[in-house]
Amino acid sequence: MTTGKTDLTGSCIGVSPSFTCCYGNFWHLFTGLGYCLSFLPTVTILSQYFDKRRSLVTAVASTGECFAVFSFAPAITALKEQIGWRYSMLSVGVLQLGITACGSLLRPIVIREQEEVKAQPPEESTETKYMLENEQTCTSIESIDSGVDITTSPSNVPGKTKAEPKSEEPKQHGQNPVDNNSTPPEPKTKLLDFSVMRDYSFICYAFFGLFATLGFFAPSLYIIPLSRSLGIGKDHSAYILSAMAIAEVFGRIFAGWLLNKKPIRKIYIELICVILLSVALVAFPFASGFWGLMICSVYFGFMLGTVAGTHIPLLAEDDVVGIERMSSAAGVYVFIQSLAGLAGPPLAGVLVDTTKNYSSAFYSCAAGMVLGAMFLALVRPCKTGLCHHQQQQQQQQQVEESTAGPPPELPDDFIDMDIGKAENSGKGSDSVV
Repeated sequence: MTTGKTDLTGSCIGVSPSFTCCYGNFWHLFTGLGYCLSFLPTVTILSQYFDKRRSLVTAVASTGECFAVFSFAPAITALKEQIGWRYSMLSVGVLQLGITACGSLLRPIVIREQEEVKAQPPEESTETKYMLENEQTCTSIESIDSGVDITTSPSNVPGKTKAEPKSEEPKQHGQNPVDNNSTPPEPKTKLLDFSVMRDYSFICYAFFGLFATLGFFAPSLYIIPLSRSLGIGKDHSAYILSAMAIAEVFGRIFAGWLLNKKPIRKIYIELICVILLSVALVAFPFASGFWGLMICSVYFGFMLGTVAGTHIPLLAEDDVVGIERMSSAAGVYVFIQSLAGLAGPPLAGVLVDTTKNYSSAFYSCAAGMVLGAMFLALVRPCKTGLCHHQQQQQQQQQVEESTAGPPPELPDDFIDMDIGKAENSGKGSDSVV
């Protein structure tokens, strides 16, 4: 199934619950399934469309999520107060129909590896050239002496320089002739390629996504209750959340621009952003008053944008899996990441209920983000030398064994000569005795 068809299917599934939520209790499952089928193909195909500006393009495309949080949340709330929640959901469904139009514009792209061109050694070509010139010179001298014109053809050149025509032999045993010009059929691509699970760098990156996702939801879920517990009004608490969404837009664009720079190793920039994001989570419990929470929210939103807008497109980098296996890696990665998204908010809620303090939720998210940073720091070593050192040694031993030929054999006449010398020396010793 192509990317556009997958996106269209996902958009239809995601829109349908908006029209049927009034009559069912499991419409959230269809919403999540439709969102997954429309989001993943879009991110994957954008990463495949662009090479030089991949990070910037995907970062700008992901800013739509931030604008939706900033604008649609208060708009839908006001709409619910005017026409009720049933018709509000219908209005949301009509807006989501625009995804189908956008999905129809997506076209798949085929990425093929560049074939290595096998060039002929320069020694052979030079030798062949000189042989042809010498033959033409000798033939022209002979033709002048005899007075007969002879046409020279490079028939005496060794077989490496000119391929001799092969006689066609009749096929036996019912064999059908095969057209040499026919191209072999292309191998079918796998729908699910789990070979990425054998890549140590991808495993570390998947664990990074698993633990880092724990830190994505706590501020957006608990920033308003935390501000209310500090005596901040409801309206001012909503301003804090809106400021976080605006800062996230600038963070995504800045990360895309920064990762687009050539000399920078992108995986290390991502690691620095994750560490700074952990610091932002730890700073929330120490904030006091409206402006303290506002500063922490803006700082967290900016750093969240640098990570949230780039962690999936980084799968296309050679440090992780590469662009060839981007599609399969994105599916497996988001599946593992969704486990943390499913367990993270309830876990934070249990900690808040147990400790009766909202700070515990931020501390738990910061701990998960630190664990994610540790696994992210192992991605590059696993790809280059740490986990492949033994494998490289084995490959080097195999190359040495293949290049080293058998021990040189002595010629037969040399062995016979030694035997003859030994016999003559024996006879001479007998004669002396």
